[in-house]
Amino acid sequence: MIRKLGAALLAASMLAGQIGAALPANTVSVQFPAAVSARPLDGRLILIVTPKPSPEPRKQVALEAPLRSAYIFGKTVDGWAPATPTTMGAETKGWPVELADLPEGDYSVQAVLNRYETFHRATGPAVKLAPDMGEGQHWERKPGNLYSKPVRVHLGPNAAPLTLSLDAVMPAVTPPADTPFVKHIRIQSALLTKYWGRPTYLGAYVLLPAGFAEHPQAHFPLMVNHGHFPEGIDGWRESPPDPTLKPDYSERFHLAGYNRIQQQESYANYQKWIAKDFPRFLVVQIEHANPFFDDSYAVNSANLGPYGDAINKELIPEIEKRFRGIGQGWARFTYGGSTGGWEAMATQVFYPDMYNGAFIACPDPIDFRAYTTIALYKDKNAFFEQGVAVRNERIAMRDYLGQNIATQRDENIMELVMGDKTRSGGQYDIWQAVFGPMGADGYPQPIFDKATGVIDPATAAYWREHFDLTHIVERDWKTLAPKLQGKLHIYVGSADTYFLTNAVYFAQDTLEKLQPAYGGSVDYGDRAEHCWNGDHQASNAYSRLHYNWMYLPIIMKRIQETAPKGADLTSWRY
Repeated sequence: MIRKLGAALLAASMLAGQIGAALPANTVSVQFPAAVSARPLDGRLILIVTPKPSPEPRKQVALEAPLRSAYIFGKTVDGWAPATPTTMGAETKGWPVELADLPEGDYSVQAVLNRYETFHRATGPAVKLAPDMGEGQHWERKPGNLYSKPVRVHLGPNAAPLTLSLDAVMPAVTPPADTPFVKHIRIQSALLTKYWGRPTYLGAYVLLPAGFAEHPQAHFPLMVNHGHFPEGIDGWRESPPDPTLKPDYSERFHLAGYNRIQQQESYANYQKWIAKDFPRFLVVQIEHANPFFDDSYAVNSANLGPYGDAINKELIPEIEKRFRGIGQGWARFTYGGSTGGWEAMATQVFYPDMYNGAFIACPDPIDFRAYTTIALYKDKNAFFEQGVAVRNERIAMRDYLGQNIATQRDENIMELVMGDKTRSGGQYDIWQAVFGPMGADGYPQPIFDKATGVIDPATAAYWREHFDLTHIVERDWKTLAPKLQGKLHIYVGSADTYFLTNAVYFAQDTLEKLQPAYGGSVDYGDRAEHCWNGDHQASNAYSRLHYNWMYLPIIMKRIQETAPKGADLTSWRY
């Protein structure tokens, strides 16, 4: 879930009280010179306004942390010609206030054009989307996007007109170099190329076992570590920690010097990996960023295409071929947290013979009866709980004390500002893109109206039959039972930040009623926030860095119990 906190309206009103009364309509004129593009451009024009002078405004937008986010305003442009001003004013969509209602004060202001391209997919009308450019769908640093230099201005009734020029272009990213242990591969997917109507690629980082080159006859089990767009192998460092590293502070974990902790733990992982008695296997982290998000959720879907088949039938076999994987279901496992937790379960459920176990940590909603705090099949509105005489806003996030730090409405209005038609690159939009059907216009059919929160029951029914993992396991248990027994292991904190615990409660109730018994496990971390992954000894600040070995005892036991007669249990144990 969450890459990528909201009493934001309250924060805005407090700010207004500090720096003055609300203003009449503000307008900002934006253009780009022919020197950066001689042809017309499509995209989402994003205006960022913040009282904080640093860092750059584009780096102060936080879709998943509204309390820390700047003001944002958005406008879709089509065929925008160079040297032609476009105005952002009263009609421009904004969060948490409209541009006309921005409190008077001194601000840093910056504009960014998140560029769209036209896609002609195998199904549906043509659509305009922001392609990934190797950066993992980060509009604020996407190669080719245009942006203006930040300016410090006073906005108010008597302020001079503001004109911004998008005269800077974001540079290309440089991928990390291979190391003796970490290799990067990239393949063109025939399945995705056919769907998207243009060459489409999948990538992966592969962590090789110690002694890989010295044991050419060895073949290895494969562990797929699912998650967001990787920039290498998580929790991995082949050199000692940097003693000169200036310590930082982690707001998430309330820890000083967390950057130092990460380096220490990552280097300790390397030392564990090369130890003489450590099992040898391959670890894979997949690059599958797409025009909607930083990953595809590793399934086949109406709006993104056959990513599940492309990953499991094209990419994984190629990795096993190049790096001597055993290439059999008993020797493959999958795990991950949050988005990766959902993907681990979905991969095991939709490809049950291909994997021998899934370790499902703090998963995105695996049961839509608890789509975070929304009961998708029962509730009428995603934003509000309507009582007899009062209407409460639905919470979306809580802090470690259980206090509300974001509402469903804030999260979704922010995404709507960043991109209409499910094009924000945000969490709720990718859920709609993956789980939902394609709309008549070629864009994902919304599960609810992002302006009002009203839920569409017909779309909810589609979600249930296609991607409600609990429902699918229960519905198909007669055929899935011999393929899934003993394979599903779910972990979540009792105080998960995004209320992902709730879906696990429903899933556990369902799984434990199945006959024959499902034979897996569900475990809860007492008072643990997002993203607890099963370690009752270490905090998640540490355990999140241990994915690539923390489930090994269960995996090794599973291999011994389920490997077929004559299976290779020795070549990789050197």
